[in-house]
Amino acid sequence: MPIRRIGQGAAYVVAVSMGYGHERAASALRSFAVGKKVILANDYVGIPDRDKKIWSTGQTWYERISRFKRVPLFGSAAFEVMDHMQEIEAFYPKRDLSDPTLQVKQTYALIRKAKNCKHLIDKLAENPKPLICTFMTPAFAAEEFGYPEDIYLVVCDADVSRAWVPLDPRKSRIKYFAPTGRVVERLRLYGVREENILFTGFPLPMENVGGPEADFVLSDLSRRMCNLDPQGVFATHSQTMLEATFGKTFCAAVQNKRPSPISLTFAVGGAGAQREVGVVAAKSLMRDILDDQLTLTLVAGTRPEVGEYFASELKRTPLKRALADGRLSILSTPKRAEYFSSFNKLMRKTDILWTKPSELSFYAGLGIPVIMAPTVGSQEDFNRNWLYQVGGGTDALDPLYTGEWLWDWIQGGALARMAWNGYTNAPTHGAYRIEDVVHGREWSMHELPLVV
Repeated sequence: MPIRRIGQGAAYVVAVSMGYGHERAASALRSFAVGKKVILANDYVGIPDRDKKIWSTGQTWYERISRFKRVPLFGSAAFEVMDHMQEIEAFYPKRDLSDPTLQVKQTYALIRKAKNCKHLIDKLAENPKPLICTFMTPAFAAEEFGYPEDIYLVVCDADVSRAWVPLDPRKSRIKYFAPTGRVVERLRLYGVREENILFTGFPLPMENVGGPEADFVLSDLSRRMCNLDPQGVFATHSQTMLEATFGKTFCAAVQNKRPSPISLTFAVGGAGAQREVGVVAAKSLMRDILDDQLTLTLVAGTRPEVGEYFASELKRTPLKRALADGRLSILSTPKRAEYFSSFNKLMRKTDILWTKPSELSFYAGLGIPVIMAPTVGSQEDFNRNWLYQVGGGTDALDPLYTGEWLWDWIQGGALARMAWNGYTNAPTHGAYRIEDVVHGREWSMHELPLVV
C-alpha cells in the first residue's frame, strides 16, 4: 500500500534546535507543515536579537554542562544542579501536582517581561493556522499573546515535567499530544483538562512507517528478525505468531544462504556526549567488521568535531580499511534537516540501535531493538524505564567487551525478541494520529491502550 497523500500547509510546526529531540519530533510532521518546513523558534529569519540571546544563552549552558558531565566529581555535580531544575517527580503516590514550579515561573517571566517569542507569534498570527510546538515556550507564548488558532504541544519523552504545563493549566487551551499513557496520567496530575490531552504516541517518521498498514515497518522487521535470530531461538517459541504476521515463508528466503552482516548503529546525543563509547565498541567489534560479520555506523549528527574524533581515532587502527570501503561509516552532516533525513534512511537498514534513551527510545516502535547507553538527565531515566516496560530495549554492558556480549544476545534471540516487543508494544502511528487531529478527522488509527 502506498503512503497516502495528505493536505499541504495544514499547520505551522515549531521546534527549537536544542539537542535533537524537539526538532526530530517536528521533522516527522513536516509533510503537513506550511511549506513542508519546520520553524525554529530560536533560529528563524528576522528573529529579534533579544530573543536570539535568550535562546542561545540557555542552549550554550545546557550543552556545556552536558559535555562537562564527563569530568569526574565536578562535572557530575554541575549537571545534577541543572537537571534538578527540570526533574520529574516520582509519580506515586498520586497527588495534585498542579502548582507551578520555579522553572515555569521563569519561563513566563521571559515571555511577559522580555516578550520572548512574541515576534514569532505575531508573525504567524498574520496568517493563522493550527500551531504544533515540540517545546513548551512557543506554545506558552502563543497562548499568552492571544494566538487565534488551535495550539498543540507534542511531548517528546516517556514522562513529562511540570515545566511543560502553563501557570494555570485548568484555564489553558493548549492541547497535548501524549506519547505514552504515563504522560496522559501525569498531565492529569498537573491539572490539564481531560479534553486537552490526546494520546497519540510519539510521531515517528512517516517515511519509516509506510502508511496506516505500516508496510515499511513490516518489511524491515521481517528482514531484521531473520538477521537477529540466526539460530531460530525466538522463532521456535513464537512460530505461530510470526507466521500470522509475515506468512509461512518467513525467513525462507535467507535459509541456506550466507547470513547478511548485522547492521549496528551507534548514535551520540545532540551535545556530543558519550562519543568515546562508540570508539571503544568499534575497536571491540574490529574482527567482526573486518570479517564481514557486522557493519557499524557511528552517528555524529551535525557536530563535525564528533565526526572528526571518530575518524581520527579509528584511522589509527586496522579499521581504517573498513572506513574506506563502507563496512564502518560515520554519519555526519552540516545541516539538521539533512541529518534527520539521512538518519531515517539509515534506520530502515539498521538491525540494532545503540544510543542513550532519548527520544530515540520511541524508535523501538519501528521494530528496532535499542541498546541503551547511560542516561543523561531525569527524562532519560523515565525513557529507560519505559523501554524496559515495553520490552524493546536493554542496557549496554561494558563496551570494552561488546564483541562478546552482543553476539551472545544475537545467538540467543534476545535482540529479535526486543525487536518484536517494540513493534507490538510501542506506538508506531503517532504522526498519523496527529495528522488526523489537525485535519479535524476521526482517527484512522486504532485507539492506544493506556500502557504506563
